[in-house]
Amino acid sequence: MELVAARPGTLTDKPFHYCPGCTHGIIHRLVAEVLEELDLRGKAIGIASVGCSVFAYDYFRCDMQQAAHGRAPAVATGIKRTQPESFVFTYQGDGDLGSIGIGETVHAANRGENISIIFVNNAVYGMTGGQMAPTTLLGQRSTTSPGGREAKAHGYPLPVAEMLATLPGVAYLARTKVTSPAGIHTTKRAIKLAFRAQIAERGFSLVEILSTCPTNWHLDPIAALEFVDKEMAQVYPLKVFRTFE
Repeated sequence: MELVAARPGTLTDKPFHYCPGCTHGIIHRLVAEVLEELDLRGKAIGIASVGCSVFAYDYFRCDMQQAAHGRAPAVATGIKRTQPESFVFTYQGDGDLGSIGIGETVHAANRGENISIIFVNNAVYGMTGGQMAPTTLLGQRSTTSPGGREAKAHGYPLPVAEMLATLPGVAYLARTKVTSPAGIHTTKRAIKLAFRAQIAERGFSLVEILSTCPTNWHLDPIAALEFVDKEMAQVYPLKVFRTFE
């Protein structure tokens, strides 16, 4: 029988720990495929964040470094500056990047650090029990906003990509989703372009990926995909904000 698809060599054989219906696994595979296709495995250094993706170092077959909560861009900056020949990427959730880590993200982008960030936005703190995150939608319920997020009390959902799009140090910036084959294809292309921006030494690159959290949203996997399409994508529209091509 002809083999038409296989597990990327840049992924280990360890089973993912993610909940059923979570799309972290899809995104991990896309990152691994791009690392392999661009022949980056031998010089890639990934930065694992704190959150659902905290065990990313178990899944990628490349050098990995664990960062303190929110500090992945700062750690990536230090590694890239001391080892400029390396390819450095971070893998972060919205709680890690958009809350405690927003300062590190903004300043790394503003300095034009030649690093790449994979930003997984599922609009909630996933690992710690479903608390409201900076990206939680208005009206969306969480353990810390049981009546739904209110702008007056909690502020508005944080548009990370739109904020970063104002900074001149950003070389590539896009928002995608992985709720369909077409969305997965678009996301892989965006990741590849973000990685190519670093290879070309153009500066900071980031791909924001709208993702699901069926467990903390209290939805089944199909309904969670529909929530991304019908609700999240309205608040966080899909777009290429900055490109170097």
